[in-house]
Amino acid sequence: MLCTLRLCGLGAGAAAFQLLRTGRGDPLARIWPRGVSTSWSPVGAAFNVKPQGRRLDLFGERRGLFGVPELSAPEGFHVAQEKALRKTEALMELVCKTPPGPKTVLIFDELSDSLCKVADLADFVKIAHPDPAFREAAEEACRCIGTMVEKLNTNVELYQSLQKLLADKKLVDSLDPETRRVAELFMFDFEISGIHLDKEKRKRAVDLNVKILDLSSTFLMGTHIPNKIGKHLLPEHIRHHFTLDGEHVLVDGLHAEAPDDLVREAAYKIFLYPNARQLNCLEELLSNRDLLAKLVGYSTFSHRALQGTIAQNPETVMQFLEKLSDKLSERTVRDFEMLRGMKMKLNPHNAELMPWDPPYYSGVLRAERYNIEPSLYCPFFSLGACMEGLNVLFNQLFGISLYAEQPAKGEVWCEDVRKLAVVHEAEGLLGYIYCDFFQRADKPHQDCHFTIRGGRLKENGDYQLPVVVLMLNLPQSSRSSPTLLTPGMMENLFHEMGHAMHSMLGRTRYQHVTGTRCPTDFAEVPSILMEYFANDYRVVNQFARHYQTGQPLPKNMVSRLCESKKVCAAADTQLQVFYATLDQIYHGKHPLRRSTTDILKETQEKFYGLPYVPDTAWQLRFSHLVGYGAKYYSYLMSRAVASMVWKECFLQDPFNRAVGERYRREMLAHGGGKEPMLMVQGMLQKCPSIDDFVSALVSDLDLDFETFFMDSE
Repeated sequence: MLCTLRLCGLGAGAAAFQLLRTGRGDPLARIWPRGVSTSWSPVGAAFNVKPQGRRLDLFGERRGLFGVPELSAPEGFHVAQEKALRKTEALMELVCKTPPGPKTVLIFDELSDSLCKVADLADFVKIAHPDPAFREAAEEACRCIGTMVEKLNTNVELYQSLQKLLADKKLVDSLDPETRRVAELFMFDFEISGIHLDKEKRKRAVDLNVKILDLSSTFLMGTHIPNKIGKHLLPEHIRHHFTLDGEHVLVDGLHAEAPDDLVREAAYKIFLYPNARQLNCLEELLSNRDLLAKLVGYSTFSHRALQGTIAQNPETVMQFLEKLSDKLSERTVRDFEMLRGMKMKLNPHNAELMPWDPPYYSGVLRAERYNIEPSLYCPFFSLGACMEGLNVLFNQLFGISLYAEQPAKGEVWCEDVRKLAVVHEAEGLLGYIYCDFFQRADKPHQDCHFTIRGGRLKENGDYQLPVVVLMLNLPQSSRSSPTLLTPGMMENLFHEMGHAMHSMLGRTRYQHVTGTRCPTDFAEVPSILMEYFANDYRVVNQFARHYQTGQPLPKNMVSRLCESKKVCAAADTQLQVFYATLDQIYHGKHPLRRSTTDILKETQEKFYGLPYVPDTAWQLRFSHLVGYGAKYYSYLMSRAVASMVWKECFLQDPFNRAVGERYRREMLAHGGGKEPMLMVQGMLQKCPSIDDFVSALVSDLDLDFETFFMDSE
């Protein structure tokens, strides 16, 4: 019943220059939409100055994290969870007494909402709050709410109240499509927990769920643990690249960008050396997932995981991956030939291309061919300018504006967190985005979107406004310059803001399907689509200005940057096909025909092309097997959909308001409240086939000859 989704992944002078240049004037001088607070300030300037502290409210009321009164201190998590549990008990009693009908679904959603408001917030705080006491309290709240969710998902009376509704055809036919879908999703949650089974099998399902959670946690921890080797086994001249621990060397990653071939080779062979405990953990995890899937009525775990997605089933996923692999094969061979050529040029004594080579040599090729040194771009991408660029884009596409709001004392967990109000020109305030953008000690090194509170229509007719956090790891501003972003950081900002807009512009009746609470292969579509905007010169030209001179970023620099991403992109995509195929095989028919390492070797040779390295086990570092089990293909499928939407809807005019409104109406507004393929169909005005998805991905790899002509002038 609980739906929690984390989606795992830029000077004031320049912003002012941009406002004047486009004739938009001072944002504060515009006609205020209803519900706008006059304490809000322009977004661009707010991100290019350091926060001014909380001097004005030192003696004011402490509101608590995200404005939740109980969370002004760590102990408040206990108060919040107890309050949610009491409400849950009351709602359970109510739903069991309520005659089956639409009201049943509303109560189920309110039940889910009361738990999610604590669990989602705690899920963020436990990893991001700088105070260990807050993190520990949030961790405990997650455990407590998780236990309640297990009870709810195995509560027979609760299940029967929903079953009565769905078993009555006349009642079901009377439900609107969103209500019917949400009721079916709640029923799916029950059934994958085994509630429809007899008592003995139900207990078995609960035990398997608990075991799978434990194994998942253990496996995830194991994916990051460094491997140790005696330092005497490594050549002396490369030891300093790794962490020394007495007489040992610790290797904690692949060092894929290291220029020294031997460093990359050593890192690959040591970091990926198989660990027996981790190997057993993975095999046990896969086996238990298969047992659970079969117990609750599915032939494989993949069939269970893919219900309700764009792909719908593993057969479609494999068809997609195999067709894509076939279309990529010639391009991938050419990419490998280019990489071999570069390796031979730089290291003629060891020219065989190995799996640890592509990331480094493709970078060398990009730099040599297109001169895309990030430091040349950074001065044009101040954080404030990029935020104002997003503001301009969203205003033109959707009629919304982003305003910076001063948080109350205690509302944010770090003083450099910015709070944005998202305001529609006619509808008023749509929700809030908390921007935790800057590096700090103990902060996870990942770019993420977190739902803190989902949107839903309340019984009194008001709309519960969504609240989200965007977490990035950007450098702080300095005395001499604002925060300056590399092109990759700018693209990541656009990507994460795509998730935020999905949350803000969703207007579902039920929080269970709000915003990004939708199938995985659809959830990444809005964020990946934003990457296409970030790579379009017409969009970039709206905001990319040198923070000191106001000079616009030259068009040929943007074109070269975009084209550079196509260098060896077929090989990169082929690697993703290999990972996604491996994920499908692991979660397919059991018992597995051979060991996970033998399957890795066979799949790598068939779907990638570079040789398997003996005594390595890359799958033991594949952390996505936990969160994206049987769904790793989602990145490729989402990119295919986003590519089609971009080319067929936005390529001609990325600022087209009519198309923006259609995008909101057909895709963003529904969250997970509508079948994903119906949303795609509504946007594209046709039903795309697997061949269409494959063609969209492959055509993205084609070079733009205009760039070559531009560079040759």
